[in-house]
Amino acid sequence: MKTAIILAAGAGTKIWPYARVRPKVMIPISNKPIIAYNVESLIRIGFENIFIAGGMMNEQIKNYFRQEKRVKVEDVGITKGTADSLLKMEKYAKEEKILVLYGDTIISAEDLENFVKSCSSEEAAVIAAKMDEDPRNWIGCNIWNGKISDITGHSRNNAGYRFGGFLFSRKLFGALEYNSGLFTETEVGMMSPIEAYLEMTLSDHMKDGGEIPAYICSDQGCTDIDKPWHILTANKMINEKLCNSLSGNILGEGSYIDETASLEGYVKLGCQSRIGRNVIIKGNIIVGDNSVIENGAILEGNNIVGSNTHLTDYCFIGKGSTVGDRCVVGHCAQLDGIIFNRVYLTHYMEIYGIVGENTDIGAATVCGSLRFDDGGTIHSVKGRRETPENYSCAVYIGDHCRTGVNTTLFPGVKIGAYSVIGPASVIEEDVPENSLVYPKQELIKKTWGFEKYGW
Repeated sequence: MKTAIILAAGAGTKIWPYARVRPKVMIPISNKPIIAYNVESLIRIGFENIFIAGGMMNEQIKNYFRQEKRVKVEDVGITKGTADSLLKMEKYAKEEKILVLYGDTIISAEDLENFVKSCSSEEAAVIAAKMDEDPRNWIGCNIWNGKISDITGHSRNNAGYRFGGFLFSRKLFGALEYNSGLFTETEVGMMSPIEAYLEMTLSDHMKDGGEIPAYICSDQGCTDIDKPWHILTANKMINEKLCNSLSGNILGEGSYIDETASLEGYVKLGCQSRIGRNVIIKGNIIVGDNSVIENGAILEGNNIVGSNTHLTDYCFIGKGSTVGDRCVVGHCAQLDGIIFNRVYLTHYMEIYGIVGENTDIGAATVCGSLRFDDGGTIHSVKGRRETPENYSCAVYIGDHCRTGVNTTLFPGVKIGAYSVIGPASVIEEDVPENSLVYPKQELIKKTWGFEKYGW
């Protein structure tokens, strides 16, 4: 098996506000697009043909892989669902067995390789991951004696595993043509949309007497990025894995570490990068090219810092946080989370969550990271109320945004792309994209002078 197809045509509406200016699969995790992890793993284990079914803004995917001859991006347009997307890629399925992956799911190279090696089935097999969230959020399955026993959509409690990837035979590709376009494997009262799900074809295959072997991923071997807080979860996990792989300092050409810096871990520096005076680093970090960390900056470890970035003047980067390319984190600015490329946190602010690319955060902007009741914040995802297990109180700022001086963002708030939040605004609820929000101030004017002091 040397051919893989990656499905990447989804609109990414659940991960708002981060799929407005990019395909969902191009959202950066630890400074690398989601889809790049599986592509690199496939190349590493010997796949020669990797075809990506792209939809809106697929040009960004083509641009990213423009120098990789083993990758071809096909524009499948607006499709009826994952089954339809895969059917439109049938012309590339020339081998007897084809590996099919979701573009918004990261599977470890070890699990991918073990799955491919274990595939003895002639028709179908799946990579499954243990359900780590409410099963009502996923199409899931149960496994018995190493095989799929049933498939259920958004079950109340009757699914222990979710899908990560698939083995499709040429024969099973033909069955995609007969996908009903409606997912019917649901519990009574659980509504399903009119959409052609790939898993429905697998369910029909089982009804027709077919068996589907299952490979269960290792812990954290399969990460599905479906909603904004999943970006933070995946980022923390990958940062930890990458930073823990360091066993000593690695300095690129022209890079150096000042003797006054305090290092409690290992550092990997790209070319022409430097760690300057009085920097404190409390764990392992990885830094790109031409970046400067200086003047008392504090990094707690498991940090990924991009290229051409400047961290300075006693800024604080929390454990597991990621800083993108061409960013500035300046005087006493604090980050706990992720900032994408070209983000400025110039001075005196506290950011907990995600900041989209090309965003300027005004001085003294503050994210409320703790509710007065110490509880989780309820989020609205496509009109559905959800309380995430993790990062529910983080703030999610979209791309190409700005905030004014002394802006306050309540826990869990999302700001849509291309928006401006004016000075002294207190934002308690989500802000749609392309919005300008500022407070209306009433000034009271009275006379004043030396007479007030008894003269």
